[in-house]
Amino acid sequence: MKLTKSLMLGSAAMFACAGVQAADLPVKAKPIEYVKICSLYGAGFYYIPGTDTCIKLSGYLRAQVELGGNGIAVAPDSGVAAAHNRLSNYYTGRARQGLYFDTRTATEYGVVRTFAQVLFTWTTGGYSGAGSTAANGATTYTSSLGGQIGGGSLTLYDAFVQFAGFTFGRAASQFSSPWAEYPANWHELAGSGGWDRVNQITYTADFGQGITAAFSAQDQVAEYQSNIWNVTGATAAGLATGAYGSNNIGGSRAPDFVAMVRVDQAWGLFQASVAAHDNHAGYYGASEMTGHPSDKWGWAGQLALSIKNLPTGAGDTVNIQGVYAKGASRYTFNDFLSTTYAMYGSSGLAGVNQSIGIGGLSDAVFVAGSGQELTTTYGFNGGFTHNWDPHWASAIFGSWAAVRYNNTATNYMCGAVVTNLALSSGAAGCNPNFNYANVGVYTGWTPVKGLTFSAEVLYTMLDQKYASGSTVTLPLQAGIAKPGAAYELKDQNALVLLLSVQRNF
Repeated sequence: MKLTKSLMLGSAAMFACAGVQAADLPVKAKPIEYVKICSLYGAGFYYIPGTDTCIKLSGYLRAQVELGGNGIAVAPDSGVAAAHNRLSNYYTGRARQGLYFDTRTATEYGVVRTFAQVLFTWTTGGYSGAGSTAANGATTYTSSLGGQIGGGSLTLYDAFVQFAGFTFGRAASQFSSPWAEYPANWHELAGSGGWDRVNQITYTADFGQGITAAFSAQDQVAEYQSNIWNVTGATAAGLATGAYGSNNIGGSRAPDFVAMVRVDQAWGLFQASVAAHDNHAGYYGASEMTGHPSDKWGWAGQLALSIKNLPTGAGDTVNIQGVYAKGASRYTFNDFLSTTYAMYGSSGLAGVNQSIGIGGLSDAVFVAGSGQELTTTYGFNGGFTHNWDPHWASAIFGSWAAVRYNNTATNYMCGAVVTNLALSSGAAGCNPNFNYANVGVYTGWTPVKGLTFSAEVLYTMLDQKYASGSTVTLPLQAGIAKPGAAYELKDQNALVLLLSVQRNF
């Protein structure tokens, strides 16, 4: 018994010691995958752990306030902003966070790239009139200001894939220059293709030495459509805002076709681009039985030039571009700009309430039973940027653009104006053509890398073409608190100041 008991105790002790030793042995840890720098595509790229794909995360945070307008970086040329009364904002603020996601993978077919730009934005809103009668004063919050959302919003700008020379998705139009409507400025300018992104399929050929050519089919809805006016549907209320008819665009039929050639070298950049645009209208009346005008193709052409290494200083740049379009007006007036203009000011005429400048932008106009009459637009913009030192920079910039209607379109539109607004000078004094111009200055201070404080002043001019001294009788416009009264048709102007701070990372 003693022997058996000793063997059992000895065995238990042996197993216990073995258990303790096993518990004390170190466990082999899983290998740690450290984030590795990817130097193939420039600074800021890292390998996604476990893959051969490189990614770069970057972005900016921007805070802005515009004094004298109801939007950010847009002139007060329509709506309550241009009414210049108690409903107009003295200031509008915005905070925005932008994030960029750039991935690249080397393959046997070349680099596969994806790129996305996402914006989180908060913009101050405003108030518009909501009274139902002249004696019932009321306002309501307006959430759409200058094309941006009043309040918080999530916006997707870029979202594209690039492979073997092709680009698929939402990206900058190949028609636009790299600086688009911003030759040296923050504010929106007419006279060129726009910065806004558009869905597209593009092939880009690279010939070396900075010479490229691109061919693109891009979505025209809605960034590259302005108005197709059915003038038969014109109303006094619409004409008072610059709308010469009911907007009557049909469903999409064809994309816009774009071709571009660019030379981008150390001295600067030259680009030539053309676009074709299909104008597809809806029906003359409320049903498909009323018929419709036939489609008409419009077109646009643009030349752009950038000159670097100027003798005025290191980093100084001149950017300039000009555009001509017929039946494709958004290639002259980008989609951040309004298509209807109604700016108010003072008047020296007796018996009128105020003065007003009216302008309307369209791709084409028609009346019931007629074909489409294409609208001609043309213009230019440019800017010069001078760097005083590594921390201070200033710029001067400007733009000018024209809207011209042919005789047939003018007769349609003026018939509506004379009938609905009692134009004092009659058809002889009616001219819906107008010019739109801006001039401004910018100064920026960069105390540390990636952080810039800036101020920009913009002066805007609306040059309407109605006969001097003409008046119109407008209906009550409760939304902007303008009474039904006589108004002098007169050129108008506006001045705004934009203050910004931006941190890039």
